[in-house]
Amino acid sequence: MPTETFEFQVEARQLLQLMIHSVYSNKDVFLRELVSNASDALDKLRLEKLWDDSLDADVSDLHIEIDIDKDARTLTVRDNGVGMSYDEVGQLIGTIANSGTAKFLQELRDAKDKAGEEGFIGQFGVGFYSGFMVADEVTLLTRRAGETQGTRWTSRGEGTYTLETVDDAPQGTSVTLHLKPADPENQLHDYTSPWKIREIIKRYSDFITWPIRMMPEASAAADSGDETPEPETLNSMKALWARPRDEVSDDEYHELYKHIGHDWRDPLETIRLQAEGTFEYQALLFLPAHAPHDLFTRDFKRGVQLYVKRVFIMDDCEALLPPYLRFVKGVVDAADLSLNVSREILQQDRHIEMMRRRLTKKVLSTVKEMMTKDRERYDTFWREFGTVLKEGLVTDAENRDAILAVASFASTHHDTEPTTLKQYVERMKDGQEDIYYLTGESRQSIENSPHMEAFRARGIEVLLLTDPVDEVWADAVGEYEGKKLRSVAKGQIDLDAKDEESGDEEREKQTEEYAGLLGWMKEQLDEDIKEVRLSSRLTVSPACVVSDAHDLTPALENMYRAMGQEVPRAKRILELNPDHQLVKGLNQAYKEREDRTELAETAELLHGLAVLAEGGQPKEPARFVKLMADRLERAL
Repeated sequence: MPTETFEFQVEARQLLQLMIHSVYSNKDVFLRELVSNASDALDKLRLEKLWDDSLDADVSDLHIEIDIDKDARTLTVRDNGVGMSYDEVGQLIGTIANSGTAKFLQELRDAKDKAGEEGFIGQFGVGFYSGFMVADEVTLLTRRAGETQGTRWTSRGEGTYTLETVDDAPQGTSVTLHLKPADPENQLHDYTSPWKIREIIKRYSDFITWPIRMMPEASAAADSGDETPEPETLNSMKALWARPRDEVSDDEYHELYKHIGHDWRDPLETIRLQAEGTFEYQALLFLPAHAPHDLFTRDFKRGVQLYVKRVFIMDDCEALLPPYLRFVKGVVDAADLSLNVSREILQQDRHIEMMRRRLTKKVLSTVKEMMTKDRERYDTFWREFGTVLKEGLVTDAENRDAILAVASFASTHHDTEPTTLKQYVERMKDGQEDIYYLTGESRQSIENSPHMEAFRARGIEVLLLTDPVDEVWADAVGEYEGKKLRSVAKGQIDLDAKDEESGDEEREKQTEEYAGLLGWMKEQLDEDIKEVRLSSRLTVSPACVVSDAHDLTPALENMYRAMGQEVPRAKRILELNPDHQLVKGLNQAYKEREDRTELAETAELLHGLAVLAEGGQPKEPARFVKLMADRLERAL
């Protein structure tokens, strides 16, 4: 048949220009697309040969070959796969140059019909045309396995393309790109450079099943003394996640982790996952042994690497794991996914959500297994990543119970060993209904807090929470196994209510005796406090400040303000210890003195001391210091 020339439709010409100039943000991916097409052709030939043993096709050495001609400035990607017939060339490459192109062009422009876009993913024409980003002219030579005649397709990507039959075409497909001049400013590299080809193959196609070969440069072959140099295989073909566990050594897993995690240390744990059925994917995840220094910074790159059929799609795929698992590294390889036409953007669909949920549960179950079977490794994990994992208690209600099951906290039960909520509940005293906790900057500051005095005196265990996120999740979770989580620095806590009734009588007498002082102090400190009352949580300190049961704590207020959210400052409650000599003396002086000017200063000092005792700062530090200095001077 003679050479036939076809003219692109107007819409097709527009689409081709869009493919060349707009769809792909990185021109290097043209080679990924051509290699992926070649790999698909090899897969199809292997399957067809299995189905039809009489098929006249050589499958003894299936491979992909890359050939560079620096003088002619051409790059050829060749495979000995299934190939295409004359009609198939028109149909497959005609994905772009056929009727209905206008509809596809509109879908690509407004990206509203994701299903329409999705239908083109993986079709030969779309990825094939990415070659025009780097080439002035593209020539395709192909012969269908089992046929005798081949087909040559040629186009400059402008107005026309040609088709002709060829008698001596080899089995498979070769795509020859007549390269544009290198233009580094526009990210158009010199694709006749062997090192650049190696770099692209290593990044995008290293785990392709079939060998990708390239002949060494002529000078290198001459230096070695070989008359016929052996081709160099560019890809490793070692997709560890696709191989059975017993065929892969721990060292191989660790090397992969170090490569993708940019870490020189071995991972703490390796997690394998394989899902089969209507939607298939494989995952190989790693828990690092150390938290990166930038884990809590805004610029931290989170997520695992995403592959589709062993072809690299993107780094740091955030859609596959929630933010509180951002430290997890690894690879997810899906059989098929809803990508946009350039394979650079992941569409949100049920498959993505399905993988996210399954991977999240697998990571949490692995941590739980470590907790029960290898406490030392779990302790390392929790020390490094416990703070970030607790973020999930606020953001992931679906997995909240699973996170609580693997969480551990410092507690007054032991000086060094943390406890779980389950262990805490098992140790609760008879009649104790709540799980008590206190937040603060450090264990030492919490243990020295006046809020702890009554609990220490009665031997009631308190969780000591020192991470900033603890302020948030404790309120968000609210309870565990029907036991309310309760801050010992909030609300009214009356531990004597469980004692004998004589305690109630004593409290009533004290309330009556101090009624005048409490009312007067409320008037004096009205700008700063909402109430003055007697305390049942103090045994040593004279006073403490507490938040109302439903108010934000000062630390939480500060946290919201640091995030740019303005919240009203809540007034606190001042509690006095009626058994402390300072409070007794203050009450006696109130009753005896008519001039209470100095007494008002004493009340102000007492409030300031209570604020300092919980780690806060008096409203006017300079005035507080002056009042304290004056009192010390008089005492000398």
